[in-house]
Amino acid sequence: MSPQTNTTPDTGTWQLGDQTVNRVGFGAMRLTGTAPFDRGVPRDRDRSIGVLRRAIELGVNHIDTAAFYFSATRSANELINRALAPYPEDLVITTKVWPGRDPSGAWWWATPAQLRGQVEENLRQLGRDHLDVVNLRVPPSRRTGSIGEHFGALAELQDAGLIRHLGISNVTSEQLAEARAIAPVVCVQNPYGIGASSEDRALLRLCGELGLAFVPFFAIAGPGREAGPAPSDHEEVHAVARARGVSVAQVRLAWTLQQGPHVLAIPGTSDPDHLAQNMASGALQLSEDEMTRLTSLRPAGA
Repeated sequence: MSPQTNTTPDTGTWQLGDQTVNRVGFGAMRLTGTAPFDRGVPRDRDRSIGVLRRAIELGVNHIDTAAFYFSATRSANELINRALAPYPEDLVITTKVWPGRDPSGAWWWATPAQLRGQVEENLRQLGRDHLDVVNLRVPPSRRTGSIGEHFGALAELQDAGLIRHLGISNVTSEQLAEARAIAPVVCVQNPYGIGASSEDRALLRLCGELGLAFVPFFAIAGPGREAGPAPSDHEEVHAVARARGVSVAQVRLAWTLQQGPHVLAIPGTSDPDHLAQNMASGALQLSEDEMTRLTSLRPAGA
């Protein structure tokens, strides 16, 4: 692997526990195909490996992945292993557990006792002896319930040395408080972007007050989620993009990064050109007027 040649503007860093990461990272979900999981057409293996290596050259030292990011012929974790091992010393790989997929691709949700198997699956695929950060990804059906039993099981795996730091994903402020009463939390990974609800914005602010990283997903896709950005985005977003001569995705990422120094972006792509655009988004400083106009946009479906 070629030596790191960071040519992207400095967007600052943040701490994930005792690990320092650059604020623009990389999400691995789109490495396996033209659509996530087992939908779409598989990506060219060498192209995906090349995108990962280029991301490191551009300064990425935070990659978000999961064992359930796989298609019929590609596994994101194994692509990461093939592209980047032996891993750079400063690289932080974050993964997530609780959801899983069987070999046919069907989804299932782990019991607390099954979380160890999911952690070990990530370890095997990544070729690691411990995981840097593991997020407990809460299912939609549990957004108002207790996560204590599952998070406690992860805390035991941390005590056993399999996990370095713990995070939580798709949670409420009440669930964050519950988790922090069990073990230290270094990050919250929730959907967030232009049009976020007041509840989502309050949780982002709370993370800043607590000194926790807030890691938004679907910051570019918005309500399109796994399917990607909708063809018809808010006209206001398009207007800012046209005025700045940049893409809509870059405007969305820049807005997200300007929500606070504790916000870490993890845009994903398997296209080298999109990767370069995403990495350059940190240099795009939106004006106070632009931020106000974009922040005032109502949540999708409101």
